[in-house]
Amino acid sequence: MSKEDDNKKVVIRFMETFGTGKVDDIMNMMADSATWWVGGTLPMISGTHTKAAFRKLLEGIGDSCTGPIKLMPKEFTAQGDRVAVETESLVQAKNGRTYNNFYHFLFEVKDGKIAKVKEYLDTMHTHDVFIKP
Repeated sequence: MSKEDDNKKVVIRFMETFGTGKVDDIMNMMADSATWWVGGTLPMISGTHTKAAFRKLLEGIGDSCTGPIKLMPKEFTAQGDRVAVETESLVQAKNGRTYNNFYHFLFEVKDGKIAKVKEYLDTMHTHDVFIKP
């Protein structure tokens, strides 16, 4: 098995764990020095988050939903420590809106842990579901 295959399995397992909504389990899959960057200009969501800040972001979004956000990976490309994946999400927000977004994630995996993530998504959809009155 190649390094790329191993890293792809880590990302698949991470996305499955993300879909459980168990924040402690999600955090345990991330390196202590992990960062999570979200594209766009959405207040409190966009920008670079430390692992601790990403935990708070997850908890806040989780409180806005009727259940965990399911991530459905579609296509993967892996090279070295990097795994790129096109993904779709789905969850019902407590405000009655459906969150069904599409992403391009770029994961960096080090020693079997998520070390760095870049998340590209439809920020207008995120705004319309979670922020818009």
